[in-house]
Amino acid sequence: MAAKKILFITTEIAPYMSETEMSVIARQLPQGIHERGKEIRTFMPKFGVINERRNQLHEVIRLSGMNLIIDDTDHPLIIKVASIQAARMQIYFIDNDDFFQRKYLLHDENGNEFQDNDERSIFYVRGVMETVKKLRWVPDLIHCHGWMTALAPLYIKKHYKGDPCFKNSKVVYSIYNDDFNQSFKKGFANKVKIDGVTSNDTKFIEKKANFESLSKLAINFSDGVIQGSPNIHPEVKKYAQLKEDVLFLEYQREDIYIDTFNEFYDQILAQNNNK
Repeated sequence: MAAKKILFITTEIAPYMSETEMSVIARQLPQGIHERGKEIRTFMPKFGVINERRNQLHEVIRLSGMNLIIDDTDHPLIIKVASIQAARMQIYFIDNDDFFQRKYLLHDENGNEFQDNDERSIFYVRGVMETVKKLRWVPDLIHCHGWMTALAPLYIKKHYKGDPCFKNSKVVYSIYNDDFNQSFKKGFANKVKIDGVTSNDTKFIEKKANFESLSKLAINFSDGVIQGSPNIHPEVKKYAQLKEDVLFLEYQREDIYIDTFNEFYDQILAQNNNK
């Protein structure tokens, strides 16, 4: 039997970013899942703080060159790659000069959240999907980490539902204690809409697009949800726990989470639902 393929989409990965709860999990988990017999691919944004020379990033020309249209504006998609030699693991980076070549991640030097974080999220998620298609790599399960990946479940289940790469993919969404304070600008829901995505799908973010509504949107289109931090937004956790057609996994200790996540993947992959 062929090894199951797991796609990891995350915001941070150590050592490219400083060590945080998410960056450490996103570094250790793919390696651990690979060691347990599954095939993996891992993506993150190419934030400007990442030193390309030190980390030996290089552009993958055959994957770059596409333009993604967001709010009627073309944005060139650049794909870079690097390797974590100790783990024998490649990391794919989604890059764009306008969105990611900055000295800070999600906030400016004064701590103010970037006004275009909404479009950065859309570009990142769609960039991952289009790159996976170009790789002709068909994931059995896609594990999304953090709010910046929250649109992935929606796009996978609606826009890409008929695409050979994604039509049978299961989706797991990890919720972390990475709340953002400022709601996205009005009109975010319209920016999100592409073929297959309707107003009914985006109703949670029509009136107010904040951490809570964006997380609930992700939960709606996921097959499983994982509590990634010891403490997460209480309303979001409650919503995930009460969602009847979504499996929920409580926070797991550092010494057991890889085995537990692997078992959780297998449980979800065994389901035959057509969500």
